[in-house]
Amino acid sequence: MYQYRQILVRMRQGDSDRDIERSGLMGRKKLSRLRQTAVERHWLLPDHPLPEDGDLAVVFKKHPLPASCVSTLVDHRERIAVWVQAGIRGTAIHAALKRNHGYTGSYSSVRRLLQLLAADTPPKTTTILDFAPAEACQVDFGAGPVMTDVITGAVFKTWFFVMTLCWSRHQYAEFVLDQTVATWLACHRHAFEWFAGVVGRVIIDNPKCAITRASIRDPEVQRAYAECAEGYGFRISPCPPADPQKKGIVESGVKYVKGNFMPLREFRSLADANRQLADWVMSEAGNRCHGTTREKPLTRFTEVEKALLLPLPDVAPVLASWTKVMVHPDCHVQLDKALYSVPFRLVGQTLWLRATRTMVQLFHEHVLVASHPHLAKPGQRSTVRDHQPPEALAYLLHDPQWCLQEATLIGSACSALVEALFADRVLDNLRAAQGVLRLGKTYGALRLETACARALSFASPRYRTVKTILAKGLDQQPVQASFDTLAETYTRGGRFCRDSKSLLPH
Repeated sequence: MYQYRQILVRMRQGDSDRDIERSGLMGRKKLSRLRQTAVERHWLLPDHPLPEDGDLAVVFKKHPLPASCVSTLVDHRERIAVWVQAGIRGTAIHAALKRNHGYTGSYSSVRRLLQLLAADTPPKTTTILDFAPAEACQVDFGAGPVMTDVITGAVFKTWFFVMTLCWSRHQYAEFVLDQTVATWLACHRHAFEWFAGVVGRVIIDNPKCAITRASIRDPEVQRAYAECAEGYGFRISPCPPADPQKKGIVESGVKYVKGNFMPLREFRSLADANRQLADWVMSEAGNRCHGTTREKPLTRFTEVEKALLLPLPDVAPVLASWTKVMVHPDCHVQLDKALYSVPFRLVGQTLWLRATRTMVQLFHEHVLVASHPHLAKPGQRSTVRDHQPPEALAYLLHDPQWCLQEATLIGSACSALVEALFADRVLDNLRAAQGVLRLGKTYGALRLETACARALSFASPRYRTVKTILAKGLDQQPVQASFDTLAETYTRGGRFCRDSKSLLPH
């Protein structure tokens, strides 16, 4: 409107359209149409006052000056407006127009129309969230540098955890190796100990280590994080999904660490990086003039906010991660590639596994069914023998030493037969020895001892021999009679022997 008003003043002073065009205010075609409108409304008469800017806006809004050229997208304007509302990008719109509607214009025309449509769309508005001292903090992860340990030579990727107090803007930061639940909980503990207190509310995004199902009205909190919040006495306040502006304070804190601490620094190890980061937070970051509060974050924290924080619990809560696990057929579950046993009756069931730094507990329908020490290395196994099925437990418990002791109680023959089984250099006869001893429960110790003696007398110390003797009752026949019969048979030439006369008839 200021431009129109300036042109009207020059027209009333007698300047021609050519003179006004030379000044760069407006082209001659638009000037001629503007002069026509001004004459119709008597704006050029010396005794007639110039219209106000509001009147000019009303006139040119209702009757805008026609453009000097017509866009090639006039026929596609409504279609493009619908696509823009659907979030389709300008390059995709230009390609679709060329592919499906025979459009031959350039992308610049599409871009100009998109700018006009954006100007007609009301902008999104926000509001500034105010927080009282010690009311809330905001938490987030950021991508850290790739570090090399100067001692071991190991190269590893890092992230950094940031917790920023919403009122004072004082912060805690720490480099970590992952974003697991255990790391998330440990960083919270370190941050609360750093501040020497707890805030009333922790505002977070929706990371998997904290929120299992993101929702604007009904989010589901990770069970381990819920235990941590209950133990420290703070409330979890997740942001709406895909709306990180709700935690803009810590977003700015993450950018501040990336832009002001990480560049042009060398780190010898993860511990060295965290030492440098802590010194930087307490010196440069804590004593800068914050762009929003216009005060030093560390001064605001120490003078006002620190005294208003909730006290730390007398006994720090145990930080534990919860995981759903399936019981494998070998009666074990897996956590971090380590195996832990559970009772065999739960094979195929889904259990809750609660892991702390030192202990692993397994729950079935809220009932504790197994406890193990937390194994440190992948591939390790913690097995409780009572968790094994009876047949496997019997095999594990009835070792060779047990078999020898039980055989000695039965008798010398049984003991000698079991020793002969274990003396075999080819076969592992543990199951055979266990089977021989188990026959005593069916036939009694006396008959088993006699059967073992008979098997030894025939030089056949095998489980099958002993079982056959007992099944056929041969243990109740005298051993000497059998020897006499056998000797008589072989003395007479053998059972299947023939003399020369019967083999070679005349």
